[in-house]
Amino acid sequence: MARKADVDDLVARARKGEPRALARLVTLIENASPQLRQVMAALNPLAGNARVIGLTGAPGVGKSTSTNALVRAFRGQDLRVGVLAVDPSSPFTGGALLGDRVRMQDHASDAGVFIRSMASRGHLGGLALAVPEAVRLLDAMGKPWILLETVGVGQVEVEVAGHADTTVVVVNPGWGDSVQANKAGLLEVADVFVINKADRPGVADTRRDLQLMLDLSALSDWRPPIVKTVGTDGTGVVELWDAVLQHRAHAEKSGLLERRREQRTRGELRDIVAARLEVRARQLCSGTTYDELEQAVLDRALDPWAAADRLLEGVGG
Repeated sequence: MARKADVDDLVARARKGEPRALARLVTLIENASPQLRQVMAALNPLAGNARVIGLTGAPGVGKSTSTNALVRAFRGQDLRVGVLAVDPSSPFTGGALLGDRVRMQDHASDAGVFIRSMASRGHLGGLALAVPEAVRLLDAMGKPWILLETVGVGQVEVEVAGHADTTVVVVNPGWGDSVQANKAGLLEVADVFVINKADRPGVADTRRDLQLMLDLSALSDWRPPIVKTVGTDGTGVVELWDAVLQHRAHAEKSGLLERRREQRTRGELRDIVAARLEVRARQLCSGTTYDELEQAVLDRALDPWAAADRLLEGVGG
């Protein structure tokens, strides 16, 4: 087990730009290391400056290619950037964890870019806790821009997008039916829509479908712009960058940015309390083990509320 001095040394080395030290700190977060509290205590005073962009969309739409193009745009302005590619399923899947790094090899030797694929692994609370803690880490380590990429569109991805200041939803031409099927979740998180692979047929139809969705929703005073891109050659990336900056300006002026960050902080605190309460309940569960109570619920011998009562007896619940 690493000592506090070791954590302080890792933080100091990471702040000097040592990628190995930064990678080790991310691993401590992913694995819910006992040193995690020391890491967070060291990082907290240093964070709060980064701008976080989330990218999400169905598998295959070109999120990694779009992320790669954005990183290139950042570096063209000499801006340091961190990339977290989030896989909510398993550290052993061959999708995002391998594919994202392959697609971003252009930046592998660039000291101004840090790229890490993340999975829940052993983290207490899963990605609900690992993501904001990893974002705080990159923020504290002096990355002014952080790109948070998810593997698809679903409940987990919507939650992960909630950790961003600006969320970009990527779609492809001809995706109209899927847009309609998923419009509630997409409209909830989208600040900017990107029609990637815009050199293919069907762009006009997809843009029309998105416009119709926006016309029917009127969810807020911000209407997400629709940007056409070709991630493989960088077409439209300047327009995407402008759209992100416009949303950032709107969010700052309207107070949306502050509200979102407050909401994220409150959510993180709730997740930490819930995770620690679960551990405490497992430790203090007398007589019947947690697994046995869980099985009783699965067998319908107990309802979930009754099982929860049994679990929380030892912690005053």
